[in-house]
Amino acid sequence: MVDTGSELTWIHQRHLEKIGVEPEKRRFVTANGQEITRSIGFAVIRVGKELTTDEVVFAQKGDLQLLGARTLEGLNLQVDARNKKLVAAGPFVAAGNMAIGSSNERQPWADSGFVRRR
Repeated sequence: MVDTGSELTWIHQRHLEKIGVEPEKRRFVTANGQEITRSIGFAVIRVGKELTTDEVVFAQKGDLQLLGARTLEGLNLQVDARNKKLVAAGPFVAAGNMAIGSSNERQPWADSGFVRRR
């Protein structure tokens, strides 16, 4: 199941343990306001040919297993509700292909602290 309203992906605990995902405890508040504690871990998630890394929740008995919004974004997929399937979200937005220092033109971000000159 896919839930674009859920930030994180929930996968059954036994599946995550089987592939060696290390658990860390975390507290959550559910949609109905209930506070619960579940473990989270970090996993590589693959859907078809797409893959990403993300935090995943160790779902327990009675919890839904679902693909959350952050994982969908990392996979660059979106929900096609009409056809009930996942589809490519289009090209990733990226910075231009100008190499640093390839132009005499001043780059406004060059002195922002993100780029250090040697």
